[in-house]
Amino acid sequence: MVMIVAQQVGVTLGRRSVLHDVDAAFAPGTLTAIVGPNGAGKSTLARALLALVPICGHVRIDGADVAAMPRAELARRVAYVPQGQTLHWPLSVERLVGLGRLPHLAPMSRISAADTAAIEGAMTRADVLDLRDRIATELSGGERARALFARALAVEAPALIVDEPLASLDPGHQIDVMDLLRAEAAAGGTVIAVLHDLTLAARYCDRLLLIDKGRVVADGEPAAVLTADRLRAVYGIEARVETGGAWPTITTLGRSGR
Repeated sequence: MVMIVAQQVGVTLGRRSVLHDVDAAFAPGTLTAIVGPNGAGKSTLARALLALVPICGHVRIDGADVAAMPRAELARRVAYVPQGQTLHWPLSVERLVGLGRLPHLAPMSRISAADTAAIEGAMTRADVLDLRDRIATELSGGERARALFARALAVEAPALIVDEPLASLDPGHQIDVMDLLRAEAAAGGTVIAVLHDLTLAARYCDRLLLIDKGRVVADGEPAAVLTADRLRAVYGIEARVETGGAWPTITTLGRSGR
């Protein structure tokens, strides 16, 4: 199990300050959604947690500074699915998913029985077993997203960060992915997802981290974060938030002031 802690994290890209003094902790057994409007800094925060962008402040995994951690060790601890990843090589889906085992392999070593089992399990959970012999570059957007998700699952890391994992997926597969993320957290994983669908985030996630203009404006349980006033202030929308069911549901009514 892995604990990820961000302390006073700031990110400047070019001349633009993207994140400002972000404090957040991500605990094992918890599914956390990073939510907020376009351009809020959600994806930048996901990348900052992995030291993929230069940061001010600190990100620590179980007390160790991420910036000083060997990349192979970090890859074994945290699996990452970036947003809109492009495939360049005509690999089969099975071989693509197998790349998730690279952090566990020594140079020139062979795939073991444990690696094969991890690959099979990841393809099963991501529902791409029937695609195993297909060329990954020839997949549809939704199929490609599921294959890349399977590659991350094959790492068998105790933490998982996914950036907009529902993009290009039909509603059924969106639910499947959220069920998978929920299951990873229930098994003790530290799971962080950048999401746009607030109702799905509220339904599946233990906690929401709401970001606006690079700052954390709310952090807590979905019902506490997703208030009509906050949605108006952050997203510029009028919305009806219903909290009487098993999870909050959000109905967008229109832009504020219109």
